Amino acid sequence: MNLEQISKLESKFLLSTYERYPVLLRRGRGVYVYDDKGRRYLDFLSGIGVNALGYAHPVISKTIARQAKLLIHTSNLFYHEYQARLAVALAKVSGLERAFFTNSGTEAWEGALKLARAYARENCANGLEPKWRILALEHAFHGRTFGALATTHKEKYRAPFAPVLPGVQFVRFNDVADLERNFDDTVCAIGFEFLQGEGGIRPVSKEFAQAAQRLARKHNALLIADEIHSGMGRTGRWFAYQHYGIQPDLVTVAKPIAGGLPLGVLLASEKVSQCIHPGMHGTTFGGGPLACMVALQLLNIIERQKLLKHVEAVGNYLMEQLKKLQKEHSAIQEVRGLGLMIGMELDSADLAKAVVKQMLERGVILNRTDETVVRFLPPYLITRKHVDVVMDQLEQVMAKTSKEQKLAANTRE
Repeated sequence: MNLEQISKLESKFLLSTYERYPVLLRRGRGVYVYDDKGRRYLDFLSGIGVNALGYAHPVISKTIARQAKLLIHTSNLFYHEYQARLAVALAKVSGLERAFFTNSGTEAWEGALKLARAYARENCANGLEPKWRILALEHAFHGRTFGALATTHKEKYRAPFAPVLPGVQFVRFNDVADLERNFDDTVCAIGFEFLQGEGGIRPVSKEFAQAAQRLARKHNALLIADEIHSGMGRTGRWFAYQHYGIQPDLVTVAKPIAGGLPLGVLLASEKVSQCIHPGMHGTTFGGGPLACMVALQLLNIIERQKLLKHVEAVGNYLMEQLKKLQKEHSAIQEVRGLGLMIGMELDSADLAKAVVKQMLERGVILNRTDETVVRFLPPYLITRKHVDVVMDQLEQVMAKTSKEQKLAANTRE
């Protein structure tokens, strides 16, 4: 079937939830994807941060084929050999002792919110009402299920489904004074992305992160790190919080963890894990043998090939090139991020939309987030050569759009 036929079928039978790019993808290899006409695209979005090792990675492909012949799914009523091994590997790189496997990031975040409330109840003195308030941040995005939605800042995500989970309060981004005003003994948890994803690739300040940890300890509340976007090596370390020297109580992970297969995980400290008991929480699909085996291979590849150092080095190079471009174009307001998670903020949503569209036409996949931010989330395998290709195209697009904007302004005058 061609693009037109597929598009017509989707418009008739699918819920209208996505504004898709007009491209029908057929296959991928390395850091490229190919459409139905055979055209090649350099993917600097990697399935919105999922395909950390690109496409058709030989080890991942062989692992999927081998395990699919043995066991794809078994319920969590039984043991299989990969969940415990993956939990051990994640404990080693995260500093947390326990894992609960899920289908997705938003499900992991739901689990974190539940554990925060359960921990507060378990540690509540007799006769007192358990603390239940949750603090989240301005610009935050944690997912689309009800608990995650309640902690997602933008009104446009929450309003159609109100009322959402009660008890959530938003704190101004990087505003320590506002955090201190809102943090008291009724708060059971504060949860945030150390490097925001959908919210515009915004890193929290070290001062804010340290204040959050201090206040959480003072009030016996939990610090939850959302690493769904930024975890598993995306920033040049296993997790973004490791850039801050902070150890959260709960960490949520998903996107790249299983090389493109659906898998999420909630990591918990030993003290927090004691408040959960059989029957209190569960999942049907989370942590199946196929996804867990692939995740183990992904961790091995990242370690064996020293990809964390590679991500840091190539990410620094990409950041340098974008900042050079910023000096040439006043429309670029800011370039920010860590590793291979970078945002280029432009001075208008229309310009950001035009840049993403024109880059796609030139064979480079990017996307726009938080209206005005062009987002770069390439596979960990990209090299300087790939960065140079993207920058060459981006320079041309920025020059073209700047010229068009000047002509439009002159016409209006």
